[in-house]
Amino acid sequence: MINPRRLYAVFVMGIRTRTAHTPGVTAHPTAAWATRQARRLLWPPADRKALPLAGRRDVRTYLSKRTLVHMTDYFADDPRSNLERMLAGDFYIAEDPEIADRQHRAMRLAARYQAVYLDAPAEARSTLEELLGSAGEGIEVRPPLFVDYGSNITIGARTFVNYNLTALDVAAITIGEDCQIGPNVQLLTPTHPLEPQPRRDKLEAALPITIGDNVWLGGGVIVCPGVTIGDNSVVGAGSVVTKNIPADVVAVGAPARPVRDL
Repeated sequence: MINPRRLYAVFVMGIRTRTAHTPGVTAHPTAAWATRQARRLLWPPADRKALPLAGRRDVRTYLSKRTLVHMTDYFADDPRSNLERMLAGDFYIAEDPEIADRQHRAMRLAARYQAVYLDAPAEARSTLEELLGSAGEGIEVRPPLFVDYGSNITIGARTFVNYNLTALDVAAITIGEDCQIGPNVQLLTPTHPLEPQPRRDKLEAALPITIGDNVWLGGGVIVCPGVTIGDNSVVGAGSVVTKNIPADVVAVGAPARPVRDL
């Protein structure tokens, strides 16, 4: 948080320093003059009219009021916890101990999975099953794997996931059977308000991602919140998928669009 006293001092000293070598200005302006200039720069015109000429104490008081963050209570009538709101798909605030515990658990399991996989891929399967919500038979997930929770991820049988999958599973991520997920793919369910103040207040939500059976995502594909990709479709490397992709097509581009049928 901004320290109002320090901000005030910086403004006053900056004004005195800048004006020391300005033609037509006293070489060493007084503190009172610098205070008036700081007040002129930092106070909006409407506030200057409403309040009397301020001294240093008034400026510091004003800055204190303007620089403190006053967060709106968005959940005044909602008895649910942030975790419950998150799981319901509603807006929530992620800076919550219960949520942090689940995230740290996922990080520990992902790190353990990578460590075990390097020496004994078959033995790492149990850790992967503990991390994910559901892991189908015959899947291969090459670490490193980066998730928010892991428990909201379902991977269907015989799916292959290459290195560096980032799957931010605030909402459900469902990957079908027999899929091919290229390296550095990002599946991103979190979303944030477009309005500046709610976003500053750390509100966020999420929309689920669904990938059908036998889908191939090329390397570096980014799938945005709320997207569904239909069965058998192929998404070209580096594409950004912002809207649903139907089944049985090839889609490429940013944003990704179908370019041919299969």
